[in-house]
Amino acid sequence: MNILAVRKKIAQFLSEDIGTGDTCSSVVFGNEVLEKEAVFLAKENGIVAGIDIARLVFEELEHSEFVVYIADGCSVKQGDIIAKVRADVKVLLAGERVALNLLQRMSSIASMTKLAVEILGDSKTRICDTRKTVPGLRIFDKAAVRIGGGYNHRMGLYDALMLKDNHIAFSGSITNSIKKLRSQIGHTQKIEVETTTKSQVLEAVNAGVDIIMFDNCTPEEVEQMQKLVPEHIITECSGSITLENLYTYANTGVDYISLGFLTHSVKSLDISFQAVDF
Repeated sequence: MNILAVRKKIAQFLSEDIGTGDTCSSVVFGNEVLEKEAVFLAKENGIVAGIDIARLVFEELEHSEFVVYIADGCSVKQGDIIAKVRADVKVLLAGERVALNLLQRMSSIASMTKLAVEILGDSKTRICDTRKTVPGLRIFDKAAVRIGGGYNHRMGLYDALMLKDNHIAFSGSITNSIKKLRSQIGHTQKIEVETTTKSQVLEAVNAGVDIIMFDNCTPEEVEQMQKLVPEHIITECSGSITLENLYTYANTGVDYISLGFLTHSVKSLDISFQAVDF
């Protein structure tokens, strides 16, 4: 992750939450510096992701002592203490919500990704994400996918050339679009084309694409289309794939399966931030 971009996002999130100041804490605790401790406590099983981000939240506010007990990528069980932070009570209260929001969301995405990898059970095919992320959170969402054992698709429209169905519809054909792209791009850039029929797959192959996506295809259709693609072309399938039917796409021969549900329908992992009496 780009640490400068991460810190900038965290500062933005804290500013959104704190605004002109934490009125309640300011009144209750005043100017007194009162050091206290709090822990991140898992309330359900899952995979930890974002604990280092949570640490950066408190660092952005003020110096604090942050001890990690369960690192990113490790399994956590209900009742486990993930980390402990010691700081002025006003810092603990100011950073609590932002740190939890990011930690809970990232841990949920990582947990879902690991589950998807396990369900697929195919060492050849990699699970990857999509652009179906919450605006502003993409760098965190995609980092969580990696922590969970998945891979990242493109970060945005700027870092990959992908002809989707509407590109093809507006331009007239796959062949024409690829000719235009090849005339403008450098030799290091790859082109991906989204396909739904055998004729589109053959057109993409003949046009010299680098990656072909089989979109909204059944496992049987994917296997048939895969046979039309030379080995040097990377293949991917996406669309209408759920946790329930994911296993049916194992051993179809594709290199990647991209899953929008890893990030677009997240239910945050239940983690609490609890004060420690001492």
